[in-house]
Amino acid sequence: DNITFSSQSSLRKSLNMKFTAAALFSFIASANALTGYTKLSNSVSSGSALDMKYRVAVVGGGPSGACAAEIFAQDKSIETTLFERKLDNAKPCGGAIPLCMVGEFDIPESVVDRKVRKMNLISPTGVEVDIGDTLKPDEYIGMCRREIMDSYLRDRAIEYGAEVIQGLVTSIDVPEDHKVSENPYTINFQEFASGKPAGVAKSREFDLIIGADGANSRVAKAMDAGEYNFAIAFQERIKIDDDKMKFYEEMAEMYVGDDVSPDFYGWVFPKYDHVGVGTGTVVNRPAIKQYQKAIRDRAGDKISGGKIIKVEAHPIPEHYRPKRVQGRIALVGDAAGYVTKCSGEGIYFAAKSGRMAAQEILKLMKNGSKLPTQAEIESTYISKYDKLYGPTYTVLDILQKVFYSSNGAREAFVELCNSKYVQQVTFDSYLYKTVQGNNPLDDLKLLGDTIGCLVKGYAMATPDAEFSNPVESKKRL
Repeated sequence: DNITFSSQSSLRKSLNMKFTAAALFSFIASANALTGYTKLSNSVSSGSALDMKYRVAVVGGGPSGACAAEIFAQDKSIETTLFERKLDNAKPCGGAIPLCMVGEFDIPESVVDRKVRKMNLISPTGVEVDIGDTLKPDEYIGMCRREIMDSYLRDRAIEYGAEVIQGLVTSIDVPEDHKVSENPYTINFQEFASGKPAGVAKSREFDLIIGADGANSRVAKAMDAGEYNFAIAFQERIKIDDDKMKFYEEMAEMYVGDDVSPDFYGWVFPKYDHVGVGTGTVVNRPAIKQYQKAIRDRAGDKISGGKIIKVEAHPIPEHYRPKRVQGRIALVGDAAGYVTKCSGEGIYFAAKSGRMAAQEILKLMKNGSKLPTQAEIESTYISKYDKLYGPTYTVLDILQKVFYSSNGAREAFVELCNSKYVQQVTFDSYLYKTVQGNNPLDDLKLLGDTIGCLVKGYAMATPDAEFSNPVESKKRL
């Protein structure tokens, strides 16, 4: 009897505990519904309030998205989901990365196809200048294929615990009060399964979104980030024979002239077993194929007989988006407009902005205890990024306006690159991502040389060909 009574007593206590726990969770759920507070409902599948986490979506699996996801995934108080439309995507890109990125982001040798230590710069009239003598033996520009590098960075994020969804984000439902509440965002997407051409429509809720989905960012559209001017980059991957490939073993080429681009340059960059040959323009995008033919013609015998194995084209932003943060949505990489003028570089700035945004946001979240506000994200991530790299964007913007505006200016630019001081400043600025040039006497001499080269360049160069494209390209934002 005592055993029976004891068992009945234990049963009653167990039932009371279960009813009490159920009542408690019911009360919490009701309170959340009234207050709009969402954190405790974030991970229904976990079954324990102690396991419930804020949900972060990173849209876009390139360098900016992968580096952001890697940082978020290391914080176990966050659920990190990375959306990428095409996991084997090969983005049209020159693929050059600075030396500082190799060390800072732990890029292994297997990701770097070529180590460029020489640059051949060719003027509109065919004057050639070889630059690279100022490089130290251990300094180089890394050349990568985006499909290799992007995959490596994504895999690293996955190893830390990020969930990857192969899917196309079609729209984002943004609550009207998202700037003053913690109401979640709803991401609508098409998820693709291996071997199936059609996607499956799905939706998921998230508390914070990082837009890393490139120049045509749907995240930017959803948050009303505003428009920006963009260039069209066009590139052909060309397989050339081994003898011709030896020339490009440590060599890259840049061609300037209005025949290859009225406001940019054409390039021949070495890859693993082929070269990337391309060009870009903002002001006359409809003529991009004409400029591409010209860069092939200018490269001439060095790529003759080569087989085109891939043709690529992609928009590249020309300046920052008007808005880079709205509520708990932040843009990074190309989606934010982080591509430099003059050089057209974006890989390092994409990776850096993704990492920096994630690091600053995690600090604001204080071990997953709160969500950051728009003002907090702007005063940390945006402010620090602009302070660190704003001068670089400004200097390169000025250089593009001065030296890419006409054939005369392009001739002057190539001649100036004969200067060892110019080469040293240029390479140091590129390789280490800091604006160089702190020798007043050399800077003053450079100013005089610049004026002299401009006068000489305009005297010898042929005028730029006129074109008319008033609707699409002459309109500036």
